[in-house]
Amino acid sequence: MSRIGKRPVPVPAGVTVSITGNVLVVKGPKGELSRALHPEMIVKQDGATLLVERPSDETAHKSLHGLTRTLVANMVEGVTSGFSKTLEITGVGYKAEIQPYGVKLSLGLSHQIEYKAPAGISITAPNPTTVVVAGTSKELVGQVAAEIRSYRKPEPYKGKGVRYAGEAIRRKAGKAGGK
Repeated sequence: MSRIGKRPVPVPAGVTVSITGNVLVVKGPKGELSRALHPEMIVKQDGATLLVERPSDETAHKSLHGLTRTLVANMVEGVTSGFSKTLEITGVGYKAEIQPYGVKLSLGLSHQIEYKAPAGISITAPNPTTVVVAGTSKELVGQVAAEIRSYRKPEPYKGKGVRYAGEAIRRKAGKAGGK
């Protein structure tokens, strides 16, 4: 039995869950999320918990069991507390400005990059070198943070670029210099 898949997902007060066929809809104080789960996985609501069951012990079902339980747990956590990722911008003249549509990035290119945030994502900048991406969907928050990071990945010599908070950059030695 899957260690992750067999654990029940607690549903806190103030969160409503509705299951229609293989579509799961979770509503909470932060918003509403819906997802079409794999048709062979069985999700049952038992009081204040959700249980995910698999039809057989086939390898594919075992794989889907843990995945489905984690997706359901992330949906419940997203509508209750939400998710966020912090990005740090390092480099002379590199900065971020918040705009009504998203964020404008100056990353040492000949032009500024305007990133339009998708629906359900809020982008804030506590200071010009820090960007916080927040939302209810863990998947979407991670995707937006990865897209912003991809505009200027951290380089190994000086460490300039956009990195996740706490990300370690492997640094390389520069030129040796002497004769």
